[in-house]
Amino acid sequence: MKKFITSGVCAREIALEIDDNGIIKNIEFLGGCDGNTHGIENLIIGMSKEDVIKKLKGITCGKKSTSCPDQLAKILEENF
Repeated sequence: MKKFITSGVCAREIALEIDDNGIIKNIEFLGGCDGNTHGIENLIIGMSKEDVIKKLKGITCGKKSTSCPDQLAKILEENF
């Protein structure tokens, strides 16, 4: 799995494994709201990176301009 440092959110790191077809095989958040990050992990395994980006990009958390899901979408856009 490749590890990525997040910015501006509670999760400090997101580790991802994506196959050659752009399907998310494994994901793990380090930090963040435990129930929410586990929910995201379970929901997106098996999804295409494009679908995940469409669903999660732009989500904010409270007064923050980003969120853990938004950080994930940015990582997918920029690195895969």
